[in-house]
Amino acid sequence: MIDVDFDAHERSRWAGRAEAYRRSFGRLCAYPAEALLDAAAVRSGRRVIDVGTGPGTVAAAALARCSAVVAVDAESSMLDAARRTAPGAALARAVLPRLPLRSGGADAAVANFVLNHVGDPAAAAAELRRVVRPGGRVAVTLWPSPHPPLQRLWGEAIAAAGVPTPDDLPRLAPERDFPRTEAGLAGLLTAAGLADVRCATLTWVHHADPTDWWAGPAAGIGSAGLIVQRQPPVVRERIRREYDRLSAAYRDADGTLRLPTAALLGSARVD
Repeated sequence: MIDVDFDAHERSRWAGRAEAYRRSFGRLCAYPAEALLDAAAVRSGRRVIDVGTGPGTVAAAALARCSAVVAVDAESSMLDAARRTAPGAALARAVLPRLPLRSGGADAAVANFVLNHVGDPAAAAAELRRVVRPGGRVAVTLWPSPHPPLQRLWGEAIAAAGVPTPDDLPRLAPERDFPRTEAGLAGLLTAAGLADVRCATLTWVHHADPTDWWAGPAAGIGSAGLIVQRQPPVVRERIRREYDRLSAAYRDADGTLRLPTAALLGSARVD
């Protein structure tokens, strides 16, 4: 499945899952927030659009910089969470690449781990450019490929449990995909008509409770979550045992997971 099915699949993976996201992926995805805002030159008095705001983490950080923020997401449960996390932000429900915002109305647009989840990344990047004034900036984060240890863990546990990767997982059409590398992200932003493109790789160690980290896929988040949910209970338990076994290599004496990970950070200027 490709194209429209990819977008529909992504929306289905997040529907009603704001709490599961908070427990598992929320803290992970919060890590680059300040670097993302720095790359977009977000500061006092700036008008910022936070696209794919999720629970509002980046929106709240932009508000703390005394910016005016519009937080956008496709999922109502995420907007409910963002309303609590970033009460000073204006909220809008929308799906890239169609934002209900006027052209050139913002000083900056940011998208934290959003381009991973759209069926047409080039159109999404162009839409981010459209809503920013000339001289403003766009900044995005993206999970890289090849994956670092944290992102590999789920696939390794599923494979170790003897579960094959389904052939029908939604995927981007080849002509719409791009390399998930610094050069690949730079090429995507350049093709969207952006200038002064800069890309870097952020690395860090994510600390998590093993049960909380399991909660994301167990709730059906992401492609790994879809695979887990498709399995009968006995197979799900087998995947969980493999997860426990493989993750043991990353546990401290107190049981906390310390998982090395990385993200791509790209930014550019609107001419």
